Amino acid sequence: MAGAFPAAAAWRHLDAREGFEALFPVRTVGGWRLEGWTAGLEDGAAWGLRYEIVLDEGGRTREARVECRHEGGESRVLAEGDGRGGWVVDGAPAPHLEGCLDVDLEASAFTNAFPVRRLALAPGQRADAAAAWVRAPGLAVERLEQTYARLPDEGGRARYDYAARDLGFAAVLAYDADGLVLDYPGIAVRLA
Repeated sequence: MAGAFPAAAAWRHLDAREGFEALFPVRTVGGWRLEGWTAGLEDGAAWGLRYEIVLDEGGRTREARVECRHEGGESRVLAEGDGRGGWVVDGAPAPHLEGCLDVDLEASAFTNAFPVRRLALAPGQRADAAAAWVRAPGLAVERLEQTYARLPDEGGRARYDYAARDLGFAAVLAYDADGLVLDYPGIAVRLA
């Protein structure tokens, strides 16, 4: 896994939605607690989302608490991973997420760091990394099949050919030395 997270990070969301994301990582005895906020305007509808994600030492998601305020009201979800691919969502077993080690928030550019940091692929390596995908703004938790293929670095940036087959989405994502996304074409760019 990549080194420590920076004290704070921020992204501007572009194209798919207008918005902003801010992240504040906190080192814990067993890993990391990652606190963040995203505000967005998508298809004319505004929403604000707060997340708290707990990662273990191996970079696996152990807990994701997400709250969203939107025009339709408020949504909340608690997704808990056992670190081996088993999940419980709001207290109920979630067999459709079996095998997922990461959470991916639709409203976050940051969460694409989890598989990249956890897998630590060398250039030329490829890996599937299915994720527990938390949709925004309603916070339904679905399975998202993802693939990351490490490309040669360019200009000091790690690059990954990313694909989410079920969404018909593919892009080359650029990451910094900490394993945080710098450029997510059509989604977000890192500002700090």
